[in-house]
Amino acid sequence: MATTLAAAPSDRTHLGPMLVIGVLFFIFGFVTWLNGPLITFVKLAFDLDDVNAFLVPMAFYLSYFFLALPSSSVLRRTGMKKGMALGLFVMAIGAVLFGQFTTMRLYPGALTGLFVIGAGLSLLQTASNPYISILGPIDSAAQRIAFMGICNKLAGAIAPFVFGALVLSGIGTFGQQVESAPTPQAREALLATFAGKVHLPYMVMAALLVVLALWIARSSLPEIKPAGANSEQAIGHRDGSIFSFPHLWLGVLCLFLYVGVEVMAGDAIGTYGQGFGLPPDATKHFTSYTLIGMLAGYLAGLALIPRFITQQRYLAVSAVLGVVFALGAWLTHGYVSVAFVAALGFANAMMWPAIFPLAINGLGRHTEAGSALLIMGIAGGAVVPQLFVHLKQHVDFQLAFTALVVPCYLYILYYGLAGHRTGQRQAP
Repeated sequence: MATTLAAAPSDRTHLGPMLVIGVLFFIFGFVTWLNGPLITFVKLAFDLDDVNAFLVPMAFYLSYFFLALPSSSVLRRTGMKKGMALGLFVMAIGAVLFGQFTTMRLYPGALTGLFVIGAGLSLLQTASNPYISILGPIDSAAQRIAFMGICNKLAGAIAPFVFGALVLSGIGTFGQQVESAPTPQAREALLATFAGKVHLPYMVMAALLVVLALWIARSSLPEIKPAGANSEQAIGHRDGSIFSFPHLWLGVLCLFLYVGVEVMAGDAIGTYGQGFGLPPDATKHFTSYTLIGMLAGYLAGLALIPRFITQQRYLAVSAVLGVVFALGAWLTHGYVSVAFVAALGFANAMMWPAIFPLAINGLGRHTEAGSALLIMGIAGGAVVPQLFVHLKQHVDFQLAFTALVVPCYLYILYYGLAGHRTGQRQAP
């Protein structure tokens, strides 16, 4: 029977659970950061323009908005551990749907599969993020989430290369082969063969997710009672509805904007590079470069937080770096500009690890609901990139990119400096 913890006095005591959650974050990263190369893939496999190809991240991230609150209700019934296992099973179903419908070249069905994968991830994220935040002291939560982020982004950096080798090999000449097909039937045959490349990898992914779900369900991962580990008294708060925590609601908007700029730097970087006429064989790996930047950012965060700098102060510094790198991308061209976009990965790295614990700090019995609201904020990954692909049809794509991300970073700067303390009678 799993142990139940009311509070967690030290990180070292819970190294085992951290490693288990680290495996989950590796899975998050691998699945989530496939969206970048998937945009390139569906654009060819389904013969789409940019707007329709960007329905990939939209379908994936909108699932968080619609299913995060239901996920919190599920978790109250199942507990966090069983909820994580259930989330993995749901992801497996989504992987099967995506692989099957893509092979059949039914784009709405493929998007449905991505939505279901996102549904499973929303359940996992709603459980695992507050779990790791309150597993130890709240003032070092960013450090623990940074470790999770390393697991997440290491998988994310690997994913485009694996997907590229299994599915996108020869993509540089594939478009020309399709255009030069002698008959419509030959063209459709080429596209069907190309689309079918995802079937086996996604079936294997589904099987691995089921195995991992069974492992989590049978593991010794302890349960945690948020009300005991994340007391309202820590912020001078006494009884009240979830609407009495303005730092949470400001944090939801902050996370919404953060995920938007994260997806812009990670998933949209390939489309950004194509705006300069860079070859597909090069742009298919650009997401990995952003994630390598994020890995470097996580290592910096692990070294500095909380020993040398607080998580809220580091959030503010990261936001300033985001503005600087975004302006650098706007003022340069070609591979140099792309490098500045990839450098946003470094600026973005410690934002989620800082925003999440700052936003749920002191929520007590509202921790699960607050976590669900924050997970809904992941929908920013659906909205901001869609704004980009529509806006770049009317203005220069570099200007469209800068005009969207700079205001987002400025709000994140505000939250790091002051927003996270709003309504708290006793600063954390």
